[in-house]
Amino acid sequence: MSRSTPRFSAGARWGWAFYDWANSAFATTVVAGFFPVFFKTYWSADYPAATSTLQLGLGSALASFLVLFLAPVGGAIADRGHRKKAGLGLSTGLAVGATAALFWVGQGAWLSAMTLFVLASIGFFMAMVFYDSLIVDVASPEDYDRTSALGYGLGYLGGGILLAVNVAMTLRPEMFGLADRTAAVRWSFLSVAVWWALFSLPVFGLAREPRGAARAPIGRALIDGLRDLRVTVAEILAQRAVWLFLLAYWLYIDGVNTIVRMAVDFGLSLGFGQESLILALLLVQFIGFPAAIAFGWLAARWDTKKAIYLGLCVYGAISAWAYFLQAVWQFYAMAVAIGLVQGGVQSLSRSYFARLIPEGKAGEYFGIYNMLGKFAAVLGPLLVGVVAAVSGSARLSIVSVVILFIAGGWCLTRVESRTC
Repeated sequence: MSRSTPRFSAGARWGWAFYDWANSAFATTVVAGFFPVFFKTYWSADYPAATSTLQLGLGSALASFLVLFLAPVGGAIADRGHRKKAGLGLSTGLAVGATAALFWVGQGAWLSAMTLFVLASIGFFMAMVFYDSLIVDVASPEDYDRTSALGYGLGYLGGGILLAVNVAMTLRPEMFGLADRTAAVRWSFLSVAVWWALFSLPVFGLAREPRGAARAPIGRALIDGLRDLRVTVAEILAQRAVWLFLLAYWLYIDGVNTIVRMAVDFGLSLGFGQESLILALLLVQFIGFPAAIAFGWLAARWDTKKAIYLGLCVYGAISAWAYFLQAVWQFYAMAVAIGLVQGGVQSLSRSYFARLIPEGKAGEYFGIYNMLGKFAAVLGPLLVGVVAAVSGSARLSIVSVVILFIAGGWCLTRVESRTC
């Protein structure tokens, strides 16, 4: 695959990578940290726990369902109209605005809170489509691994820093001039919006889409984009390397997402407190920063696929080790192990896929890539649930996730790399 290579600047790569620093605050503070608990205890406190869980699940499912359709369509429009940065700006604006609005949602207003969360989630995941596809415009193919790893590394660090501040706000609200923990959580949502908006500016100022590219009107871009999407799906099915990688990615990233989600639930089932879980989350964030960058360095000097295999082997070992987990220090050790490989597997998957994309198709291909990523953590939880029901052992059900890493790794061995 040949690709014309413009003069990619270090500033463009850093500006692009800082968007990971910006939007990761939403993933850590809002999605993983405060929203689920605050929703149940503040916005939906008048309902039974089972009802609030259903409300939260339906809202998350709705956001995921909409992204499944919007992601590939948005990517196709971006390619046709050469509007990746415009799409990134609109998606970010939607997400930032909805996240900020959570600050003003009053107690008991669960529907308003859930509506804003769904809008913010859609904006977050749609922004990732445009953001991921911009990598081909800020880095040359030989720099994909290091650039992608830099983004994930900064994301772990930025998300971890703001999460640590927000946790401190909730533990000691009086130190920040706040009345109580409720006020601290509300201000945390607002801080995420400000952080996200502020640190998004570098990508818009420094990243450049190809000059001289014809920009189709938005209506024409929509019509042509939908048509091109059908063609793209057919193209992917005709390209063995592409569809095999997407299958491999779907399998092993499903395992990654399942481990992350089940680790928290597993910790609760073992009687570990919320503070222990938050500390484990912070460990993953801060260890993930240097580890993700190290994986980019490793891929450049070793081999991208081999580095991904290494991460998958560690994840398989984590799944097996979880069977024997008893003490809280072991839970922390598991968090450390996850932090060492999570960003590496994610970042190198993105950069490896970028090498498989035909020129001018980054938006469409990454739309489908992100759609599969969003659809992940479906097979894993189902596998865990079935094994638990059949065996009666929650510990054995965790071990079953190893199957996904083995299957995904095997499919990846069948993918033949393209020379860029």
